[in-house]
Amino acid sequence: MNFELPHIPNRDNAPRENGLTMMMDKGLSWREAENFVDASAHLTDLVKFGFGTSYVTKDLQKKLDIYKAAGIKTYFGGTLFEAFIARGMFDDFRRLMDKYNMETCEVSDGSIELPQDKKCEYIVSLAKDYRVLSEVGSKEEGIFISPNKWISMMETELAAGSWKVIAEARESGNVGIYRPNGTAHVSLVNKIIAKIKPENILWEAPKKAQQVWFIKQFGANVNLGNIAFNEVIPLECLRLGLRGDTFFDSLPEAMVSEFK
Repeated sequence: MNFELPHIPNRDNAPRENGLTMMMDKGLSWREAENFVDASAHLTDLVKFGFGTSYVTKDLQKKLDIYKAAGIKTYFGGTLFEAFIARGMFDDFRRLMDKYNMETCEVSDGSIELPQDKKCEYIVSLAKDYRVLSEVGSKEEGIFISPNKWISMMETELAAGSWKVIAEARESGNVGIYRPNGTAHVSLVNKIIAKIKPENILWEAPKKAQQVWFIKQFGANVNLGNIAFNEVIPLECLRLGLRGDTFFDSLPEAMVSEFK
């Protein structure tokens, strides 16, 4: 960092396994990707090419190279995986991964109905050659998945070889682990973490209030995803107590009582 400040939460340096920040690239140009890397690569662990954007993105390989050269793990969104599966093209998906020298992939079933055992077959197969993130939860508003089913799916997919399981929220942040108004399903999250280690979960949190909630619950080193490209630095400030929402969280009680 640029100068010293005491009472700042510890953050592991990249590459790290915990405290991950995943930026969702929804169509940046390669020049914008260069600018993003220049400003925020040191704070970014993963870049997801959202939904099916990799199909239409200009200079895709150039963008991938820019991110990889900066030490950022890249992967295609789970919706693209589902698009291949829906067309019976799993082998073609693997060939696509190899064509672009991808090391990380996402397995999801948010748009298609995929039996859990079949989803795990894909995870087992892909985990032999790639780092797998698997997404749990539905993208459809109003679909209720019981806490026990969330836990069962996460446990099964981690056992099948997933590096992390993603708790679905969509880029809008109003489904899955969130209510339609964007607030967290507190009881659901609490039941999940009673069985699944938080470090094995990547929580999608596209909205500031959601990021604040998870940081207050789990600390600076919670794994957060679906972060907009221009919100990575603001998110890091939230993690470190350098924004108003988390300002007092890591200060000694004596300082808090004096100034609050």
